[in-house]
Amino acid sequence: MTTIVAPPRPTRLSLTPKTTLAGLLDGAWWPRSRDLTAELPPLADALEGQFGRITRVMVNPSHWPVIPHKVPATGHLVHVGWFTELDPDKTILLSYTVGRCDLLVIPPETEPAAAARLMAAAALPGSILTAGALLSDEAATSRRMREARSGEEAWETDGGSDPPPQRHPVIGRRMIPLPGTPGR
Repeated sequence: MTTIVAPPRPTRLSLTPKTTLAGLLDGAWWPRSRDLTAELPPLADALEGQFGRITRVMVNPSHWPVIPHKVPATGHLVHVGWFTELDPDKTILLSYTVGRCDLLVIPPETEPAAAARLMAAAALPGSILTAGALLSDEAATSRRMREARSGEEAWETDGGSDPPPQRHPVIGRRMIPLPGTPGR
């Protein structure tokens, strides 16, 4: 019997380009689940080229149901710590070589278009927006877009009739002539 192993899916990651502008975030990570044991190894592997070997990860426990103490990554262990003081929408990764990498954590259930906007915003060099502020701004943007779509849908499905013609304004029994129309 042959077992077919699916190729690993690429890590959904967006990093700030190398620049002298320092921002509050180094990019964004969009995990596929809330399972740190499954999600951290591919993230650590993806970051190794730019940040070196990731040895420690810090998360806020509010979005992660299970937080293991150690997670096996390619060729080493990543130590995981949780801190309630840490922004719940951010993770901090530490390496021996580069130091620290702060990433916005995009919730796994986020729609792809919203996640793409968040990944682009978090990777802007020199950005002073926090992870929580980016998610809050995106929630407001998504809400406005849904409202605009629902307004367009109502317009398209209202029967297609033109608005009723406007009557000429009347004062008493006399009509007020409109510009460009002959008087009576």
